[in-house]
Amino acid sequence: MTYRLATVIAAALVLAACSQQKTEDQPAAPPAPDEVRTPAVAPAVPAPVTAAPNDGAPSNGTVGGDGSQIQLSPLLRADFEANKLDGELGCGFNSGGGTDPLLYAVGYSGVKEPGYGLVKVGTYVERIVAPGGYDAMVNGTTFSGQGKTIKIAITGKATGGGESPAYPATLTYDRADGAKRVIEGTWTCGP
Repeated sequence: MTYRLATVIAAALVLAACSQQKTEDQPAAPPAPDEVRTPAVAPAVPAPVTAAPNDGAPSNGTVGGDGSQIQLSPLLRADFEANKLDGELGCGFNSGGGTDPLLYAVGYSGVKEPGYGLVKVGTYVERIVAPGGYDAMVNGTTFSGQGKTIKIAITGKATGGGESPAYPATLTYDRADGAKRVIEGTWTCGP
């Protein structure tokens, strides 16, 4: 008899547990029309996205990469004296009306040997190279160096006359880590 009583009690407990679980799994009744329920956690509302103004001009700040800025400095006479370049004709990129170029390169006309140049990143002068010599540099070119490529693109007509007129141009500096900086200025080539 105790065996039957124990079985009946166990069955009653199982049924009670099952029916309690069923009521907990049941969805809540819909609220009455005049009843307002507030969720325990408010739904996430996305922050408004504001588009940056774009006037069509290239950005002058560094974008992407590890977060460190690409800072180009003007090349000074001492930089040229310490880093001799071999060539007969040269090209230079200037920005902001400065007389000292941010990039300067030389090469020989009529030959396919590369043109060599200098760029000053922060306080360090670095060598760069472009295929095709002077003739390939005149209309803009792409230089490469350790961990970087620098593209010069002419963006308009010459702003002056003579043998070596200045052309509006952009210098796009791409660093190996994905950082990029675009600088507006002028590209001047000649003797």
